[in-house]
Amino acid sequence: MDHLTELENQSIYIIREAYKNFKNLAMLWSIGKDSTVMLWLARKAFYGHCPIPLVHIDTSYKIPAMIEYRDRVAKEWNLNLIVGQNKKALDAGMNHEMGRLVCCEALKTQGLAQAMEEHQFTGLMLGIRRDEEGTRAKERYFSPRDKNFEWNFKDQPPELWDQFKTTFAEGTHIRIHPLLHWTELNVWEYIAREKMPIIDLYFSKDGKRYRSLGCAPCTGSIDSEATTVDEIITELRDTNISERSGRAQDQENTYAMQKLRAKGYM
Repeated sequence: MDHLTELENQSIYIIREAYKNFKNLAMLWSIGKDSTVMLWLARKAFYGHCPIPLVHIDTSYKIPAMIEYRDRVAKEWNLNLIVGQNKKALDAGMNHEMGRLVCCEALKTQGLAQAMEEHQFTGLMLGIRRDEEGTRAKERYFSPRDKNFEWNFKDQPPELWDQFKTTFAEGTHIRIHPLLHWTELNVWEYIAREKMPIIDLYFSKDGKRYRSLGCAPCTGSIDSEATTVDEIITELRDTNISERSGRAQDQENTYAMQKLRAKGYM
C-alpha cells in the first residue's frame, strides 16, 4: 500500500466514524484544495455521493472565480450546499479596513456560528492540516468546543493508536479534521493521482498563482511558473516559503490565528 492510499484510508475511516457517531453533521467547504480533497474523500466514503451538507461562508469578498467554481461543482456533484453570511455585519459596513482580525471574526467566525445555529448543526468537518499553521498542530481529529464554538487548545482528548473519543457531554460542539495528518505536498500528489478537478487560481498566470485561497483583499499571490499539478508538486519540493505567506491576517499579529481559532474560527 503506498503512502497516498494509507492517507486516504485513514481519512475515509475518520469521515465514516464521524458520520456514524454524530447527528446533524456539516462539512465546511472553503472551495480551496484541502476542503475539496476532503469532499472528494467523502464522496469516496459514501460511494459517489456526499450525504453530509456542505456549508460555505460567503464573506462577499471572495475572489469571483471561487464562487463560480463553487456553484458549478455543487451542481455537477449534486451537493446539498448551504451558503452562510453575516448579513448584519455586512450591512453595517464590515470590511478588512476595520482590522483584519475584526473582519475575520465578524464575517467568518460569526457567520459560521449563525449558519450552525440556524441549521442546528452540532458537528463540523473541516479540511485543516497540522503542517499548514502552528495552531492547527494543536488540534485533534475529533476536537471538542463549547456551545459557543470556543476552543480550549490546552484541554484536548488524547488520540493514541487510532483510538478516538467520540462521546462528549450534551451541548458540546465537535470539529472533525479528516486531513489532519496530510501535508500540502500530499494534497497535491493526491490531486494528481485522482485527476481531481481543482480551481484554476492555483495555476500560474503571468508568473503569479495562489497557493492559499481566501478573501480577495487579504489573499496575495506568489511568484510561480507552475501551470500544472505536476509543476506545483515539483515547486513544493524545493520551496522553503510558508504556505500561508500570502494570507494577510496571519501577518497582522504573532498569535493571530490562535486567537481567532480559540474563538471558533476555521
